[in-house]
Amino acid sequence: MEREEFAARTEAVKARLYRTAYLYLGSEADALEAVDEAVYQALRSLRQLRRPEYFETWLTRILLNECSRELRRRRRFSGEEALPETAGPDVYDALPLREAVRRLPEELRTVVILRYFTGLTLQETADSLKLPVGTVSTRQRKALQLLRLELGEEERV
Repeated sequence: MEREEFAARTEAVKARLYRTAYLYLGSEADALEAVDEAVYQALRSLRQLRRPEYFETWLTRILLNECSRELRRRRRFSGEEALPETAGPDVYDALPLREAVRRLPEELRTVVILRYFTGLTLQETADSLKLPVGTVSTRQRKALQLLRLELGEEERV
């Protein structure tokens, strides 16, 4: 893949990458920085991409690694994750939903964000996470059960 094609394909998925990073990190500034770093890392390792048809999956995986790196850095410096900003994608702005998703274990939260907030299919999510489709399906089901339980309890209070 040439750099011109890389730039065009990256531009085409830029909004989805930002949305994924924002939902994962909860901060507009951190999301922009993560996307920039992921694109830079992808450009540096472009020769390692063996199958151009998996470009979006490959780039999403690099972004998720960058987001995980940022979350680890946050925990190291503050001892806990920072609260997300109030501005951002409106689908995620409902406070109970945002907080419920943030409290999910990381492997479940990642599946929920990729499937429901960035619009990846089950297969694309599995490819991005380098997991079998059955594992992603199980994590999705478990995450949805936990979200229903938590959101159901909050509504009764």
